[in-house]
Amino acid sequence: MKRMVVVLMCMVMTGLLVLSTSPAAAQAPVKLKFSNFFAATHQYAVLGQQFCEEIKKSTNGKVEITYYPGGILTTATKMFEGVVNGVSDLGLAHCEYTRGRFPVTETLSFPHGYPSGYVAGQVANDFFTQFRPKEWDTVQVLWFYSTGPQIASTVKKPVRSLEDLKGLKLRTAGRPADILRNVGGTPVAVEMADIYDGLQRGVVDGLLASMEVQKGWKTGEIIKYASLTHKAGTVFTFYVVMNKNKWNALPEDAKKVFREVSQQFQHKYGVASNDIDIEGRDYLKKNGGQVIPFPDEEAAKWAKAADPIMERHIKDLEGRGYKKADVEGYVKFVKERIPYWTAKEKELKVASPYY
Repeated sequence: MKRMVVVLMCMVMTGLLVLSTSPAAAQAPVKLKFSNFFAATHQYAVLGQQFCEEIKKSTNGKVEITYYPGGILTTATKMFEGVVNGVSDLGLAHCEYTRGRFPVTETLSFPHGYPSGYVAGQVANDFFTQFRPKEWDTVQVLWFYSTGPQIASTVKKPVRSLEDLKGLKLRTAGRPADILRNVGGTPVAVEMADIYDGLQRGVVDGLLASMEVQKGWKTGEIIKYASLTHKAGTVFTFYVVMNKNKWNALPEDAKKVFREVSQQFQHKYGVASNDIDIEGRDYLKKNGGQVIPFPDEEAAKWAKAADPIMERHIKDLEGRGYKKADVEGYVKFVKERIPYWTAKEKELKVASPYY
């Protein structure tokens, strides 16, 4: 009897050992969480879902990403720290939501003359590859992208000159808020999730944002005027990052897939930035809104108004240990890459909203 019990126990243990070393057990998928503050229907969120699906497909199911759009896991302002601390494993937000956290990268936000979101996003990725700012060392950067240039959109008063900005309360954030203040407007901090209600209740007179918000956040149902201030427009630089420990734990073949798929989506998000600006412009017009020309000389004044802000930015970076010559080198690099990517945009036949 004892001999039979021993034999049975050996058989059970052998079976368990076989199961634990079987291919199915050894290949249990890596499970990750991806947080995105955009509403699930927004194109930036839709692309995020597609990214998750492509990772699963390209790793043959070895990596599965559960997607959390709409800020249900972490809000925009808490996105980066949420990734660092493991609340989510991947996260998407823009640098200006946590002003001062990415001082070098914030150099990209100034009005350098970006003609479109596609160009700005490609320049941002080149910038990171060239300089590798240490502010990103706590995460694995997957890619950057940018909104289109900021447009002054208003409910009651059209903006045809800098003079028209005086007294207007416009929603914006970060460095663009400083620049708006310098040209006479009043920046108001309102999260995009609350902007529709804010416009309805008159908390703000309008917003300084890319044209896409007219459809993406439905502001085109309220906004009556969108001034083509894009020639002086700043941009918001977005990041998609991954928790460093989770990245380091991935097998090399999975890392390779992440790099390749990220490269694909860097381009897709860039194209989407242009496409949704076009859709936003058309949505505004469909709802009775007007697109207002903005003279080149006024745009030049607007861009010039950023000079004192840039000087403060340089001093801030000097205080953090950076050399003035290095910061000037950042700006020089950006301005050199803009014409390259503008030509590339045309070569690739990426539709642009402003030319």
